[in-house]
Amino acid sequence: MTNIDLLNNMINRYNNLSFTHNYIFGFTFKNNVYAVIATSEILPYVLTLDAASSKNGGGYALRFNPTNEQKILLLSKGAELICSKKYFEQTVVESKYNNGEIFEKLCTENLGQTWTKDNVPFTDDGDVTVNGIAYQIKFQKATFVNERTLARLER
Repeated sequence: MTNIDLLNNMINRYNNLSFTHNYIFGFTFKNNVYAVIATSEILPYVLTLDAASSKNGGGYALRFNPTNEQKILLLSKGAELICSKKYFEQTVVESKYNNGEIFEKLCTENLGQTWTKDNVPFTDDGDVTVNGIAYQIKFQKATFVNERTLARLER
């Protein structure tokens, strides 16, 4: 199986298990932080295969770690400016939360909702629901899933 085949296989398996196929992707570009709403159709173009950590059983992981080319693609899909990279990084430093959690908080609050930290599995719900549509929120360097988790959930 080629890496492209493996990538598509893992994306398909993830989609079969996922509660939602709607996403808000976040990334930095030219000293700003952007967010774009997309569906799972974009996943093969913005996700990559990476080595899963040994604590997660090794193998492969699906990650959202966009290249500049992929960021330009996401910008062309209607990405909106969220804040400056400097503001974002300062907010992370001043909080107990990581980049992904701060991005999720900013997006949720920009959508007029109150953010609370949770650990709801991707199989059970999205990170935020707007007008009845659930969205998973992912910031650059986010792991979607690894092979071990897929195998466990598919049992």
